[in-house]
Amino acid sequence: MTVIENAETLRTRETKTREQRRNAQKHLMPHFTKGTAWKQQTMGVIERGEGCYVFDTDGRKYLDGLAGLFCTNLGHGRMDLVQAAAEQMAQLPFYPTWGWGNPPAIEAATMIAAEAPGDLEEVFFVNSGSEAVESAVKFARSYHLSKGDTERFKVISREWSYHGTTLGGLSITGVPKFRTPFEPMLWTGTRHVRNTYGDTPDVLASAAAFEEMILAEGPETVSAIICEPVQNGRGGLVPPNGYWPELRRIADKYGVLLIADEVICAFGRFGHFFASERFNVVPDIITFAKGVTSAYQPLGGFIARQPLVDSVWDSPMGTYMHGATFGGHPVATAVAVANISAMRSEGIMQHVLHNEAGFRRRMDELMAEHNCVSEVRGLGYFYALELVADSETGTPLSDAQRTALQGGGLNSMLRDAGLLIRPDDRGATMLVTSPPLVADDAVLDDLQTRLDAAFSNTDRWLDQNPA
Repeated sequence: MTVIENAETLRTRETKTREQRRNAQKHLMPHFTKGTAWKQQTMGVIERGEGCYVFDTDGRKYLDGLAGLFCTNLGHGRMDLVQAAAEQMAQLPFYPTWGWGNPPAIEAATMIAAEAPGDLEEVFFVNSGSEAVESAVKFARSYHLSKGDTERFKVISREWSYHGTTLGGLSITGVPKFRTPFEPMLWTGTRHVRNTYGDTPDVLASAAAFEEMILAEGPETVSAIICEPVQNGRGGLVPPNGYWPELRRIADKYGVLLIADEVICAFGRFGHFFASERFNVVPDIITFAKGVTSAYQPLGGFIARQPLVDSVWDSPMGTYMHGATFGGHPVATAVAVANISAMRSEGIMQHVLHNEAGFRRRMDELMAEHNCVSEVRGLGYFYALELVADSETGTPLSDAQRTALQGGGLNSMLRDAGLLIRPDDRGATMLVTSPPLVADDAVLDDLQTRLDAAFSNTDRWLDQNPA
């Protein structure tokens, strides 16, 4: 290609990018994005992905340090997943699971049940994590009705927990800034208790808080407890040893169902198909989404213990009165089958567990090297790094520093480093990193290098903008 041809190709690309940016800013409403950021001339357009990296329309390469949103577990460009979708589209693109099964939905449910702990055997498919949470809570209510416990409807979740943004999921979510604009519209049956931040195995005050709330509300009115095995909101909160078995004991004591929200945690993020296994507990219900298809198709759902489902089937209701048009979609579940098959054959769980210590070491090295990093929390392929003004003196970020960093400063530094991860302001200023589960030593080294560059710029900025 000649110099003239190269220049013409570059001009064509730049023209196309400008047009896409204009059309996006005019017609496409973004999710969880400030209008001021969306309207900037630097607003990016991601056009392709390969492995653990994505590329924008300017041709720049970024490390996908958050696996999309904790979901592209097998990375980008997996033609086996693409082929599974194409073949299913050619055979049966859609038929609802209202009274009918379809082969991929049946196979996906069977594979998920085989990986789930204990007697969790029955899979109910929907399309997203928010729907999965709402469906699980509605099923818990249906179970209690089948037992004649008509007063049981309340749900207890944790402060700073995230369980979705539809009105039902948002009612259960414990993040104030997400809830506040819609507070008058939210269901009032949720109670929130403290999360595990700062708790210890010898105290387990965060578990005791559930029992205290159950007793305060009246056990006969409480339907379910719902928690993420590792809580995303407030930044990678790993529970103390004994926490989940204690929740199991409390739930059993008062006849309350225990729901593990594994929308982020399931399908390998913590080295197991379901993170509940890692914490030595069999919940009554597990929600899932995201990694079940490595995000190649939208799919979510819950899996419930067999006796609970039998109770609903055998009751006068005779049915779980809930459904969704696209639940158990044959194309989405065909991709799930291909995804789970690949995770098994490629040893993804073993890969995560094998690399976990090295991942943590890299994060700890960053904390040791940068004065702006005060704490690292997480497990598996999921870590939160909490930021302060000065870790040596324990000086927190000032309001002005926090506003500037959360308002775009961190995003700019990450973009300069060619790294797509999530600045998080839920309870603290943090960076959360959670790459595709296929990330190897070379990718993890690259992640550390890019984070190092971003933190170096953060350190310099804090020196120039003291508290």
